[in-house]
Amino acid sequence: MTTQSDNPFLTLNLPLRYRLDPSEIEKAYLGILANDHPDAGGVGMDSASVNAARSTLLNAEKRANTLLELRNGPSASQLKELPDGFLIEMMSLRQEIEEELNEKDEASREKWEKWASDQRADYSDQIAMLFDSLDDDPSASALSQIRIKLNAWRYIERLIEQLDPDYDPASADFR
Repeated sequence: MTTQSDNPFLTLNLPLRYRLDPSEIEKAYLGILANDHPDAGGVGMDSASVNAARSTLLNAEKRANTLLELRNGPSASQLKELPDGFLIEMMSLRQEIEEELNEKDEASREKWEKWASDQRADYSDQIAMLFDSLDDDPSASALSQIRIKLNAWRYIERLIEQLDPDYDPASADFR
């Protein structure tokens, strides 16, 4: 059985869905904090779990991973597959990115940051549609399709991190 601390949706009394507006999350978060305040007769709920729930749900990728887990979908370690052709395309793009960034052209960095940001938005939209199409008892195949898209999204997130001019793999990869 999932406990409230394991389920950020339950912690913030929000519906179990991917499409949550940040203002909806903030409103729920602030409502819980206000109701739990000692001056309002609150009992001193675990603020760390409320803060963690807020943080998880405000991050679209973490929200998708959490929702997939709560729907009994495969984890990233259980299913490492990527969309067809994704890895070959990324290898080619990374070579192109590296060549352009080696020229120290800031416009190139901005171009690739925008491209990666657009990819992030596209994966978020695709995942939203996949979650919207799930029924009450989703098939393993439908849940696997979400995981595959999330795996690609994680790859894009790593690319965004590495495009940061201050990125240091020696410290960033092992935090």
